[in-house]
Amino acid sequence: MRLFTKLVVGLFLCVSMIGCGDAGGKEEIVIGVVGPITGSAAAFGEMISKAAALKEKEINDAGGLNGKTVRFQIEDDKGLAAEATSVSRKLSSDDAILAVVGHFNSDCSLAGKQEYNRVGLVEFSPGSTNVDVCQGGDWTFRNLYRDDQQGTFLARFAKEALGLNKVAIIFESDNYGTGLKEAFEAEAGRIGLEIVAQETYQRGRTQDFTPHLTNVKQAKPEGVFISGLFNEAALIVKTAKNDLGLDVPFFGGDGLDSPDLISTGGEAANGIYITSPFIFGTSSQTAEVTSFAEAFEAMHGTEPDTWAALTYDACGQILAAIEKVGEDRKKIRDHLASQTTPESGFTGLTGITYFDENGDCVGKPIHVKQVIDGKFGVSPKQLN
Repeated sequence: MRLFTKLVVGLFLCVSMIGCGDAGGKEEIVIGVVGPITGSAAAFGEMISKAAALKEKEINDAGGLNGKTVRFQIEDDKGLAAEATSVSRKLSSDDAILAVVGHFNSDCSLAGKQEYNRVGLVEFSPGSTNVDVCQGGDWTFRNLYRDDQQGTFLARFAKEALGLNKVAIIFESDNYGTGLKEAFEAEAGRIGLEIVAQETYQRGRTQDFTPHLTNVKQAKPEGVFISGLFNEAALIVKTAKNDLGLDVPFFGGDGLDSPDLISTGGEAANGIYITSPFIFGTSSQTAEVTSFAEAFEAMHGTEPDTWAALTYDACGQILAAIEKVGEDRKKIRDHLASQTTPESGFTGLTGITYFDENGDCVGKPIHVKQVIDGKFGVSPKQLN
């Protein structure tokens, strides 16, 4: 009898401890958030993680989701494909992770896609624009345009808005830089925009751009297209303007869209044009955008950028899916895949997000920013 009593008491205590564990708040909704938290593209990762932190705070301050605490688990892929592969395996094998917001760099989204699709875990990128990111993977989505759209736009912008006839290209030799360059190049050929020079570099490895820009200057372009990220772009414009006196318009894709372009480039960054999925401070800015910007700055002591807004929206769209269909990976995926019209899409800071059959974002515009007096502003020159 004593043995029986001990077993009963032990079982009771065990069950009680499990119950107390749940009541103590151990049950939570966990979503992975992945980006370049460290490395040469860490300015992007900083905005991504801070946007997720704000969304987490807002949701939990309002009582959580479906009666549970929400936690965004931040992971660092360093902006490198090999790291992204490791992170994707870690997250995919953790049954607590319901979806992933990320990756940011196209190389990383492409590297992680195989594992996410093999296991069945949503990968929702707020930054990857390479054409192939969502192709061939039912579990991959994004909430911004593709590089074929962006590259085509940039070529037309150079020709029609800037009035250029001859341009040089300097591009990073990764999936983003090369894919964007190729789309630009194809459209340039169609519209009669002559490419007089092309130079390539490697992120994190190329430190001296003098040889590249000396070749560019000798080709006598009327403008220079930079297809890469902000850090190298800042070094490029400083070398071109300050050292070589290359005084022509510079323009680039959304990889340049970071405040660090300005802080690193200094005066040389003034005048540069960049495409962007979203711009703060327009005349049509909504009250929701203003509230987000104020809350973000109050929490983090700095202004949000484009990528913070897109990450905030991606987090919100995932949470809305969980609220509607529950904590099931496949149901979350199927709900996102069903959002194929403006009416069924998710309305966020950056507009309405809905998808085509591949998970590519449909219908969002491309904007043009310009660095004016040391700050990003809406470019007075736009593509009509």
